[in-house]
Amino acid sequence: MRKKPFQKSSRLAFRSAFYSALLIGTAVGVASTFLLNITLKNSLFLSGGIFVLSGVIIYLIIYKLQFSRLETLNQINKNILKKHFRDYEELQAKSHDELDYLIKQSVRASKTVEREIQRLNRIENYRKEFIGDISHELKTPIFAIQGFIETLLNGAIDDEEVNHKFLEKAMRNVNRLIYLTKDLMEISKLETGELKSDIQNINLKDLVMDVVTNLQYKAEKADVVLKTDLPQNYVVSADRNQIRQVLINLIDNSIKYNVKGGKVTVGVKPWSKDNTRVLVYVKDTGIGISQQHIERVTERFFRVDKSRSREDGEGTGLGLAIVKHIIQAHNEELFIESTPNVSSSFSFTLSRADHTSFKDEPNQ
Repeated sequence: MRKKPFQKSSRLAFRSAFYSALLIGTAVGVASTFLLNITLKNSLFLSGGIFVLSGVIIYLIIYKLQFSRLETLNQINKNILKKHFRDYEELQAKSHDELDYLIKQSVRASKTVEREIQRLNRIENYRKEFIGDISHELKTPIFAIQGFIETLLNGAIDDEEVNHKFLEKAMRNVNRLIYLTKDLMEISKLETGELKSDIQNINLKDLVMDVVTNLQYKAEKADVVLKTDLPQNYVVSADRNQIRQVLINLIDNSIKYNVKGGKVTVGVKPWSKDNTRVLVYVKDTGIGISQQHIERVTERFFRVDKSRSREDGEGTGLGLAIVKHIIQAHNEELFIESTPNVSSSFSFTLSRADHTSFKDEPNQ
């Protein structure tokens, strides 16, 4: 049978009271015999009476002081075992003794275990979500490739026009798998903290122009005008490769979800009043994002227009999720504004490494 906390407290109080009373009774008996010349018999009676009386008093005092604290300590430990956690902030140290110290340590242990369980639950939920998302995303291109190959094997390979068309479709899905695998590896490293930022001083204008130049052909192919608005040049503290990836993902999205004859503008402007931060923005005249989707566009595998991503074979649904994690890793802010069928604006802040900027001609 399991002992209750008040039984443990009673036994502890009884033992403490017994030995204390025995010591007091013995001391009184010896003192009364030698100092007061009381007979041994009377001394024994006196010692016995004092032993009982002091024992009861000491027992009640110890029991009162210890019982509630032992019960609290026992309850905390039971809650830890049952994984039931509560706020123990209201507990105040009463005696500042070893028992209070044990209670304080148990409260700390409870909080540590609670945080660890929450962390493990988040990891488990992330793992389940991630596996579910991956299996869903991989299934589409794999089944498509399988279908194209089966069609070719069933006779379509003899028709040159048909087999070329089917091989092109299969290749697009292979490319989709390659992009998906690459993005999965990158976002996995970002979310687990494995990918560290190499913060350096970088020339922001040079970086923006480099990315814009590389994406100019893609914009022209989509009949979209890609231009810059860089009246000033800034030196910022950031990881060059990661911010480059952010710019590529944002500009690529703005081109992809634009309209024929649309525009994409990439610019930089001062952000903070103390002139220590800048805002990098990518504005487009595309299809826009509805308000209910704005909060979700940075989620893994979320797409506003699923058909466009799957048609071009390159969209993985991870681009904006990667952007979010990179900006968070830099301790900066990401802003998304959009009006459906009018425009969208994606912007993020960066910390300046210089506190002066020099005028430069805008690039068109």
